[in-house]
Amino acid sequence: MAKKTPLYDRHLAAAAQIVPFGGWDMPLHYGSQIEEHHVVRRRAGVFDVSHMTVVDVSGNGATDYLRHLLAIDVARLVPGQALYSCMLNDGGGVVDDLIVYRRDTMTAYRVIVNAATRERDLTWMADVAAAFSVRIEPRDDLAMLAVQGPAARELAAPLLPEQMRAAALALKPFHAIEGAGAFVGRTGYTGEDGWEVLLPAANAAGFWDGLLKAGAAPCGLGARDTLRLEAGMNLYGQDMDETTSPLTSGLGWTIAWAPEDRKFIGRAALERERSAGVAARFTGL
Repeated sequence: MAKKTPLYDRHLAAAAQIVPFGGWDMPLHYGSQIEEHHVVRRRAGVFDVSHMTVVDVSGNGATDYLRHLLAIDVARLVPGQALYSCMLNDGGGVVDDLIVYRRDTMTAYRVIVNAATRERDLTWMADVAAAFSVRIEPRDDLAMLAVQGPAARELAAPLLPEQMRAAALALKPFHAIEGAGAFVGRTGYTGEDGWEVLLPAANAAGFWDGLLKAGAAPCGLGARDTLRLEAGMNLYGQDMDETTSPLTSGLGWTIAWAPEDRKFIGRAALERERSAGVAARFTGL
């Protein structure tokens, strides 16, 4: 049986077309995918992305673990900062693409990976973690909403805990703040400004209702896909997978080559590919 997000009943009430996606029943659109695309570009839309896998990584070995697991170097992150990166296999293929946030210390991070690759990702992360003093905790108790568009932050700010509002509005892109049970990142997958908000599953419906009342439009996976495609953002399983490297997939910029002694998984294979010359590279048209 497919899984359902905490907002499933809200989607049904809004007459969403529900489709299977990555083991979940998710809204494709609420009547017009094209209109949802345009409302995000022109004002604000909200997406239920609670199917994404949120993983907290903590422990004294967390930084060393992620420096080995990911192509990016998390030692570059300051508290509250995020980076987009890839998790690779030994051959340099992409196990998954993800966002990693550094939290308040060098022993606590939050990683968000794709829904369709959840079980494989968690198994891979656990296998690599065996050599480190680290804890891997999937956060299935959290819901995640993406409010995106030119007016998104303005509409969503009054719904945040009062003590967070000013700091959330002051966030730079790819930075996050947390407190009072909420986690707010100035990130997204549409090419527009906005926030991705994580909060306890029990609070998701109230936040969703507040966004719609404020003027944000509910948007489904269809518009999310056309928005990211228009913005030139990669899609796992289409633009990269375990058989393609970041160099082939146009994601060479997500690799931190320095320092040279950081032996992240897949590095040797990528260095061979780079030295030989990349035979083919995906290009947006």
